[in-house]
Amino acid sequence: MKGDKLIIHEGHLRAAKQICKIVFQEIMKSKNKFIITIAGESGSGKSEIAESLSQLLSEKNIKSFIFQQDDYFIYPPKTNAEMRRKNINNVGLSEVNLALLDQHLKSILQKKDEIDKPLVIFDEDRISDEIINLNDIQVIMVEGTYTTTLQNVNKHIFIDQTYIDTRESREKRAREEQDEFLEKILKIEHKIISSHKSKADIIITRNYEVTY
Repeated sequence: MKGDKLIIHEGHLRAAKQICKIVFQEIMKSKNKFIITIAGESGSGKSEIAESLSQLLSEKNIKSFIFQQDDYFIYPPKTNAEMRRKNINNVGLSEVNLALLDQHLKSILQKKDEIDKPLVIFDEDRISDEIINLNDIQVIMVEGTYTTTLQNVNKHIFIDQTYIDTRESREKRAREEQDEFLEKILKIEHKIISSHKSKADIIITRNYEVTY
């Protein structure tokens, strides 16, 4: 998503280093592209950990590409926020075209190197598209709230933080107004996302320690 702002801190880097140690040998042994998802609640550091892990892999001469779930929303961000205010029951998995994202991952595992994917332009509140060439890419990372539900994946990572834990980081990011309505949305998302934890292979704790 164009316009996203990352604030990477020491905890993100520490978690990424631990994950890198866990998955490195599996990546090297894989005869296909290796797909990792990073899921968690809003503000938990999904994008930051994905970017940190990408940098660590690059230092080991492993090229990676990050897919963002935000690019697969049915409506662009500001329009989606309006839809939620009209009907809060819109909040959930149905807001995202997860089937398309999973199909793209399946195509990658079937050795397709070029993907025509959606691209959200945040500031313009519109969805464009972009063609990604993955010919030299070894690792695909997919970050987003609901990515643990995706099927065509080698490793699912889950950040075990609630919307209460992430309040400070959300305020720093300043992507949305921190009001009572947002709290209602975050409670709904928490109920959905927390149920996905049991599907994960790797857990990142609220202190950014990693368990496997």
